[in-house]
Parts: sequence; C-alpha cells; structure tokens
Amino acid sequence: MDLSPYTGIGQFGPTYEIMLRKDCHAPGSVDRALWHNMVRLCEETAQYLYAKHTPTEIEYQPGSRPKLEECVKAAVKGSAPNEDRVAAISRFCSDLGQRTAQGLDEMRMGGTEEELISRGSDWCTEVARVACALYQVAGYPCRLVFLADTQKAYSGHDIVEVYRCGVWGAVDPSTSVIYCHGDGAPATTWNLMGDPSLVEAHGPAAHTNPGQFRRAAIANYFVWQRGAHTYAVSRLNNYCRSILEMSDKGWPGGLRWLHGEDEAGRR
Repeated sequence: MDLSPYTGIGQFGPTYEIMLRKDCHAPGSVDRALWHNMVRLCEETAQYLYAKHTPTEIEYQPGSRPKLEECVKAAVKGSAPNEDRVAAISRFCSDLGQRTAQGLDEMRMGGTEEELISRGSDWCTEVARVACALYQVAGYPCRLVFLADTQKAYSGHDIVEVYRCGVWGAVDPSTSVIYCHGDGAPATTWNLMGDPSLVEAHGPAAHTNPGQFRRAAIANYFVWQRGAHTYAVSRLNNYCRSILEMSDKGWPGGLRWLHGEDEAGRR
C-alpha cells in the first residue's frame, strides 16, 4: 500500500511536529531519522503494519555487536523463553535511568546503543532504541512505537513491540511493563488503542494511560544496520531545557505548551 500519507514527522499533528523538530537530538542522527520514517498506526494502516511492514527474520550476525551480546546474556541468565526473557530485557533497559547523569548540564543525548548503555539514559526515545537492539540480538524481532496524547502538551512516549508466539506485543522498556491480555497473551499497540480498559488493567506501574494511546506510529530499526545511521551525541538545547526545568518544578499553573507550539500549529 501507499504509506506516504501516513509517514513522517507530522503524524501527531502540527504541535507535536514542532516539538519533534526542536528536539535536542543532533540533526541527521538516528533518532531524528526514525521520526521521519515512522508510519502512523490507524484504521487505514493497521492491517498492513501487523502483516507486512516489519520482517520477522533476524539478520543479526553473532559477534558483530559483542557488548550488546554481553548485556543480553547477563539480562536473560536463568530466564525461560519467551515471556521471562522479554521481561528480563525490559528490566535491564529500565535500569538505564538509574545510571544517567542527574544534572541538566551533564546530560548527553544520542549515541550508539553501546554508548547509551555505558552512559545510562532515562530518555524514553533512547531506552526504547536500546531495547529494540537488545531484543533483536536476543533473537526477537522488535520495532519502535511512538505514542502521543495529542490532547496534552509534551505528552509523547516511546515503547517497543516485540514479536513472539506469532504476535507483536507492546512492551514499555522505560517502566518494565509488558502489555498483555487477561489470559497472558501479548497485547498489540492497536489492541491498547482500541481498549482503554486494557491499558488501565496494568495499574499504576505503567507510565502510560489510555490517553497516551490516542495516536501511535511505528518505525523499523534494525541492529544489524548500524552503518545506515549517524549516532551523534548532543547536549540539551534551550528548548528542551525549559521543558525539563518546568517539569522539575511540577508544572505550576498546569501542563501547557510553553513556546506557542499550539498557536503556531493553528496557523
């Protein structure tokens, strides 16, 4: 099918497009490239995205990313396939936030998955990318999922979908939440978008809520295609710094667009 109307950085509307364009990741870097290639998950694309968009064959060559292999081996030690290993890798990724620099001046953005693991990160975009790479090294097809509560400011979040047992199941590596149905079967992002109670069933441990699934987009990222991307490291820019500083203060006056993104989006 022709995906061009559903592909690109504007899939969450003009306000979120402005936000993504002003993000602090370096121009041309892998994270920005993935936003430009993401495909909106909606009625028109759902069947294709869950049938053909992402290959389920793993082309990773053992030995090509030894650091990632070491991390997978340590993470899944003693775990049984499939759900135990999926959960173990998710826990490893959620722990990256414990090792990241705390001060805004020390924060660094971007880099290879190996660099992110060494440096630590609590930026969901980066945690999801690390998770995607580790799952693929472990033998599980995986892809990135971008979420946005388009009725709120700055309410984007990144998760992954991991393919096992013939199903793409949503996993939030930032919080170690494995989304599933009541019988334990993996739940897709599309399932979660259509059933708010399914999101709520995962309780307060989940960072996400039904509103976070108002819109979603999917992007393919393959750990064996490292040479196809640029992994520049950057610092916080003033735009992102102002948002994080307001977040640290607890958003006095309520969550809102700080830089007129909503007004610019209406023009």
